[in-house]
Amino acid sequence: MNNTPLTFVKEDPWRIFRIMAEFVDSFEALSQVGPGVTVFGSARTPPSDPYYQATVALAKALAKHDLPVITGGGPGIMEAANKGAALAKGKSVGLNIQLPHEQRINRFANIPINFHYFFSRKVCFVKYSIAFVFMPGGFGTLDEFFEVLTLIQTQRIPEYPIVLYGSEHWKGLLAWAKSRMQDKAQYISPGDLDLVTVTDSVDEAVDVILEYMRRVGPPEMVPKAFS
Repeated sequence: MNNTPLTFVKEDPWRIFRIMAEFVDSFEALSQVGPGVTVFGSARTPPSDPYYQATVALAKALAKHDLPVITGGGPGIMEAANKGAALAKGKSVGLNIQLPHEQRINRFANIPINFHYFFSRKVCFVKYSIAFVFMPGGFGTLDEFFEVLTLIQTQRIPEYPIVLYGSEHWKGLLAWAKSRMQDKAQYISPGDLDLVTVTDSVDEAVDVILEYMRRVGPPEMVPKAFS
């Protein structure tokens, strides 16, 4: 018999307080920012990459329309989005996660918030956003994409704009989703993929978001996912 004490179980009551504190601090800070646009994408994208440069332009345009820009606070695409917002003198929010070997918050986030837990950070990405832009990225970007898409598909949050930037990057995933998940297996409904806008244009991405704001406006109530 293994008599090793389950220390992690004994620590759980105290861990609850740490989780609670993380939510309280982040909710308090972000409630002062106003509904924003969250931009996701790879932490490995260098400044010389066209997607980095497009992200700077996108965030700058959003900030000029008084829309806060929210990112994961790290390098790559996150840095690009924070940089664009900061250059336009807008609200540049970085929700940084503490990782063992990487990711320090970038210098362009003028509203930096640090997280220990991934799940509390993920809540804040969605709770304080009215649109989502997904630049090319890896597992983390896909994780956030499918989570947001699921929340909208299941009507847990409103039908906020979801923009996939970079058609060449996203076309294989979307073709697979349509042929396998929708047409063959019927795991998703025909209209589900219409929740996504694919574009290679910064102007179109911004217009999709601004059109939603003109048509619907900021949320008047807390989405079901957070009520």
